[in-house]
Amino acid sequence: MRAVTPADHAPDRLLLDEIETYYDAVPRSAARTEDFGPLTLFVRDGAGWPYYARPALGHNGPAATAGDVRRVLDRQRELGVPEAFEWVAEQNPELRAAVEAAGLTVHEHPLLVLGPQDEAAPAPELPERVEVRVLAPDAPELAAAIAVPHLAFAEPGTAVGPAGTAELAESAATLTVDGTVERISRRITAGTTVLAAALEDGTALCAGQHNPVGPVTEVAGVGTLPSARRRGLGLAVTAALVAHARANGVRTVFLSAADEDVARIYRRAGFRAFATALIAEPPAQQETGDQQKAAAPQEAAVQ
Repeated sequence: MRAVTPADHAPDRLLLDEIETYYDAVPRSAARTEDFGPLTLFVRDGAGWPYYARPALGHNGPAATAGDVRRVLDRQRELGVPEAFEWVAEQNPELRAAVEAAGLTVHEHPLLVLGPQDEAAPAPELPERVEVRVLAPDAPELAAAIAVPHLAFAEPGTAVGPAGTAELAESAATLTVDGTVERISRRITAGTTVLAAALEDGTALCAGQHNPVGPVTEVAGVGTLPSARRRGLGLAVTAALVAHARANGVRTVFLSAADEDVARIYRRAGFRAFATALIAEPPAQQETGDQQKAAAPQEAAVQ
């Protein structure tokens, strides 16, 4: 069954096409592609977030069938990568039936947008001693800023949690040793990732990123240290990312929220409900997928 967009039963086709082009382009900086007719499989080159299959951009032939989906699943198993598909419901409404017929479970996530004509909300007032900054690739706070979302996604939700500065230091050290910090630093240098953090007395309490491709970018991986939640830091980081994107010529900013509770937070930043992002995976893989997103939130699309 086709998902219904909360705010608009007929999303702007130009915006849909623009976002679809972005979704096809953004993995290509770190992945190779394999052609399966109506579907494209993105395969990660090197370490980092393992990618997924998506509808092939510009495909004009018959829609994907359950058989096409199974061929991709066979290849994903052969490669030892997650069996995952991602797409926008309103752009490819017929794909849901095919992936469900192939035995996959589909998860819906609100897709929100700030289009060229949309006004971003003013940045929220920051708590005392907190500043939000876009970080340089050699910033001393970078490792901790990369680590914060890892801890946030390991303890999902918006309630205050136990993980604090001790866990943050441990996670930052681990991500430095395994090369994650260096990899993201290179992406910042290349301009493919912009990372902003909320800092209190030099300690990263919240961080997130946007990943521009031409005039479009996606805000992703915004997470707050569990012990520092309920202070408006996620909203402040999101506002900083939007401001950076707009100041650098990006006209369309979008994101996928985990659920409607999270979507309400982003609406306060000026985003509007636009469409529905779908993720399909085998039922037994959901817990593993959640763990992978916790391990690599900077490269996960839906958080």
